[in-house]
Amino acid sequence: MRKYVFDFIEGGADLTDLLGGKGANLAEMTRLGLPVPPGFTISTEACRAYLSTGAVPAGLFDQVNVHLRLVEDRFGKVFGDPRDPLLLSVRSGGRFSMPGMMDTILDIGLTDASVPGLAARCGDPRMAWDSYRRLIGMFGRTVCGVPAEAFERELAAHRSHAGVATDAELSEADLRHLVQAYKKVFHEQTGREFPQAPHEQLYQAVEAVFASWNTERAVLYRRQERIPQDLGTAVNVMAMVFGNLGPDSGTGVAFTRDPATGARGVYGDYLANAQGEDVVAGIRTPVPLEDLARIDPRSFHELVSIMERLEHHYRDLCDIEFTIERGKLWMLQTRVGKRTPAAAFTIAAQLVDEGVIDLDEALRRVTGAQLAQLMFPRFDRTAAPEPLAVGVPASPGAASGRVVFDASRAASRAEAGERVILARRETNPDDLPGMIAAQGILTSRGGKTSHAAVVARGMGRTCVCGAETLDVDTDAGRFTVAGTVVSEGDVVSIDGATGEVFLGEVPVHASPVARYFGGEAPAAGTDLLLDSVHRLMTHADRVRRLWVYANADTGADAARARRLGAEGVGLCRTEHMFLGERRALVERLILADGDEERAAALAALLPLQRADFVKLFEAMDGLPVTVRLLDPPLHEFLPPLAELTARVARAEALGQDPGRDGALLAAVRRMHEQNPMLGLRGVRLGLVVPGLFAMQVRAVAQAAADCAARGLSPRPEIMVPLVAAVPELAAVRAEAERILAETDGLRRVPIGTMIEVPRAALTAGEIAGAAEFFSFGTNDLTQLGWGFSRDDVEGSFFPHYLAMGIFGVSPFESIDASGVGRLVRIATDEGRAARPDLKIGVCGEHGGDPDSIHFFHTVGLDYVSCSPYRVPIARLEAGRAVVAAPVTASSDSR
Repeated sequence: MRKYVFDFIEGGADLTDLLGGKGANLAEMTRLGLPVPPGFTISTEACRAYLSTGAVPAGLFDQVNVHLRLVEDRFGKVFGDPRDPLLLSVRSGGRFSMPGMMDTILDIGLTDASVPGLAARCGDPRMAWDSYRRLIGMFGRTVCGVPAEAFERELAAHRSHAGVATDAELSEADLRHLVQAYKKVFHEQTGREFPQAPHEQLYQAVEAVFASWNTERAVLYRRQERIPQDLGTAVNVMAMVFGNLGPDSGTGVAFTRDPATGARGVYGDYLANAQGEDVVAGIRTPVPLEDLARIDPRSFHELVSIMERLEHHYRDLCDIEFTIERGKLWMLQTRVGKRTPAAAFTIAAQLVDEGVIDLDEALRRVTGAQLAQLMFPRFDRTAAPEPLAVGVPASPGAASGRVVFDASRAASRAEAGERVILARRETNPDDLPGMIAAQGILTSRGGKTSHAAVVARGMGRTCVCGAETLDVDTDAGRFTVAGTVVSEGDVVSIDGATGEVFLGEVPVHASPVARYFGGEAPAAGTDLLLDSVHRLMTHADRVRRLWVYANADTGADAARARRLGAEGVGLCRTEHMFLGERRALVERLILADGDEERAAALAALLPLQRADFVKLFEAMDGLPVTVRLLDPPLHEFLPPLAELTARVARAEALGQDPGRDGALLAAVRRMHEQNPMLGLRGVRLGLVVPGLFAMQVRAVAQAAADCAARGLSPRPEIMVPLVAAVPELAAVRAEAERILAETDGLRRVPIGTMIEVPRAALTAGEIAGAAEFFSFGTNDLTQLGWGFSRDDVEGSFFPHYLAMGIFGVSPFESIDASGVGRLVRIATDEGRAARPDLKIGVCGEHGGDPDSIHFFHTVGLDYVSCSPYRVPIARLEAGRAVVAAPVTASSDSR
C-alpha cells in the first residue's frame, strides 16, 4: 500500500512537494526540537488521488488511525475519551502558501459527552463550551456547506442579548445556549444532527480539506498568483493546544522582521484568551506583539529566541503562528513570510549585509512585479485633507476609488471600469474576487496578520486594517465615523503606508522609486529602500546577459526610456508617425491617381519622417534604434467603410456631389478586407505601394547622416515587418541598400526582419540568409500561432478559458512557451545555424513580462524590448534569469 501519512518526525523542509509547505515546516521545526504539538501530515498525493477519483484512497484512514495512536501516546490523551479528550486541528497546506483560501477546522473530537471532561480537565467550563461552539461552526461551514451567516446571526443575537461587544465576554451560560442554537442551525441546514462520533468528525474533516482545493476562491487565488492547479493540498492533523483558557493563554502571529517595511525587530499581533482563527479572521483587533513582553515575559523571551533561530535556519523573514496555553509556548506553524515589495528589497539587501545570503540569492528573492508596485504613484501629502480615520497600515500604497461594501459588487463595478475600495468589518476567503478587483481594502477590525492584511500583501494591494473608529454597516452599505456618513459609491482614499483614510480623492505624485529611475537618486545612505533597490539593480545589470531595449516611437519616449536604463530602441512603430494631422497625407497617398501624385504625397511625408528620426537618434545617441517600416493595414488610416457609405448616400440623396468622400469610398471599397490582420500590411504593403518603403528608408538615412554631421553617433537598424518568405525580404533589401548607398556620411545600416508569421519561424534558416537580425513580434506570432484575433477573443471566450483552466494565464500576457515559444526556439536555432552572428531579440509585449524574459534568456536571445516604463522591470528580470537558470545558448552580439 502506498504510504500517504507521515508523522512530523518523519519529514523535513525538503519535502514540500509531498507534505506541502505547512507540513514540511512543521516537520522541520519538530526536527529542530522546537515545542510543536505532536501530529502528522496526509500527503498531497492522497489529495490528488481523491481529486481524480472523487473518493478517499483505499486504506488512507487505516494509516491515519496508526499515526493517531502515536499522537495519543506522545500527548498522553486518547481521541474520543470523554473524561480527558485529545482534540485535533485539521488544516490544509499546499506546496505554495495560500493564506485563508482553504479550510481549517479546530477542536475536532469534541462531543456532547466530552465537553464536561474537557471542562473538568482544564478547570474552565466556559472555555469548553466556547471550543464546542467553534467546532460546530467550523465543521458546519467547511464540511457541510452551512452558510457562515447562519451562525453569525446567532452569535450576534447572543452577544446582543447578553449586552456584550465581543465573543470573549460571553459567559458559560451564554455559550451553552449558543451551542444549542448552533446545533439547531446545523440540523436545519443539513437535515441531520451534528456528528457525535469523533472519528467520523476527523474523517469528514480530512475529506473536506481535500475538496477545499477546488473551491471557487482557491481556484481564483491560484489563478491570480499563477500557482499550478494540479498540485493538491496536504492535510495537517495536530493535537490541539488552547489559547482560550484565560488571561494566561493566548494566540498570535509573529514576523522576524516587519513584513511591511523590512525593518529589523519583533513584529506581529497577540490576542489573549483566544484561538488562532480569531487573529487571522480579524474578528477582534489584537495588541502589538511587543505587549506580550509585559503580559507574559517568559513566553515572550522564549518566542524571540525561537524567532531568531528560525530566521537563521531559513535565512529569511519567517512568519510564525503560536499559542500559549497557561504559560506554555507552542509553535503551530512557520513559513517564509509574505511581504510587501518594499520589504522584499530591503530584507534581501539586509541579509546580504548580514552575510546570510549573497547578491545572487538576494536577486532571486525579489521580482519584477514587486518592482513595478514600488513604481506606483504615492499620495501627495501636502494636498491631503485631514484623515477621517487612522487604522493599521497593513500593505503600502496609495489607493482611491468608490467605496463598496460587498465583494461581488466590487468585482462587477471594477469590471465595468470603476476604481473601487472594498470596505468590510473584516474579510474572509469568500471576499477574494472583490479583493482582487479593488484598488484597496479597508477593514474596521483586524491587524497586520488578519486575512485582509496577509492576502493584500501577497497580491500587492493597498490595505488599511483595524480602523476601529469606523462603524461599518455592510447591510446598509455605509460606514460612519465621527458623525460623517460615507455611503456606497462615495469616493475614499486609503494610505497603506500610514493607515490613514480620507474622504474624496487625494492627488498623487511619483513614487520615490520612480523618481530614482528617472534620475533623482538621493544621496547614498539616506533612504533604506532606495539603497536596496539601487544595490540589487546594479547587480542585475552586472550579471544579466540580455540587453534591454525599449519600444519608443518619439524622441520624448526614447529619452524617457534611456533615463530608465534602456540600451536602445528595439521597436519604433513608424505607423504611429502618420496619425493626427498627417493622416490627410496618407489619404492623399492612397488616393493618388498615378505616379506623379503618389510621388508628391511621398515627398510631403519625407521631411516629416526625417524630423521624427532625427529626434529619436538624438535621444538614443550611440545606441541602436530599430525602425520598423510601416506595418498596419492601410484601412486604419481611412474612415470606416460604413461611415463613408452613409456620408456618400446622404449626399446623393440630397442631390449633392459627394466629392472627396466619393473618391475615398471607392478607395476603401477597393482595399476592404474581411480580416485585415491577415491582409495587405507589412512587407506586402511596401511591395504593392511603390515608393512607400523607399521614402521611409531615405528618411532614416538622411536623419542619420544629419546627426553624424553634427558629431552624434546614430545607429539605425531597419526592420521589415511580416516577412514570410525570403523573396519578400530580398526585394525590400535590394531597394533599401540602393538608397542607403546613395547617402554620404552614413555608416553601415543593418537590415533585418520581424518574425511574426509562423512560416517565417519555420523557415528561419532561409530568411537568415537575407537578414542581419531577427526581432520576434510575439503579439502577432501568438495570434497567428493560436489562430485567433486578440481584439476579438480577450473580451469573449478568454475569461471562460481561464476559468476552465485551459489557459493558466493569457498567452498575450506571458509567452506560450510550449507552442509559440517553440516557434521562437526553432527560429533562433535555425537562424543562428545559418548565420552565427545573427542578432536576435523580441519586441512584442512579452518583452516586459517577467516569466517571458526568463524564457527568452534560456532560448539565448540577445535582447528584449518593452515599453519605457517596463524597462527597469526587464533589467531586473534579465538579471534574475541568469541567477535562476543556466544559459543554454549565447551569441557575441551583446
